[in-house]
Amino acid sequence: MIRLATRFRRDLTCQQAVELVTDYLEGLLSRSQRRRFEEHLAGCPHCPEYLAQMRAVIALAGAITPDDLTPGMRSEFISLYRQWRAGETPGGSTST
Repeated sequence: MIRLATRFRRDLTCQQAVELVTDYLEGLLSRSQRRRFEEHLAGCPHCPEYLAQMRAVIALAGAITPDDLTPGMRSEFISLYRQWRAGETPGGSTST
């Protein structure tokens, strides 16, 4: 019984797996974290699709150049970046 409870505690939830996707794709997970992540993927019907979607987004976003952006998009990205650097959330409130 104790082993079973320990096993469940070590399993990742989908939310935990989603939070690890970027680190997984960038090769930043430790060997044990990567193993737990991949075990979750092997048994989850949804997270492998999410991982595939994230890979596609990264591939598409990596192909975007500054010339692909409209002036309005550039302005919005710059504004969002400045808000982020100032510690503000979109809309002007300061994050805590």
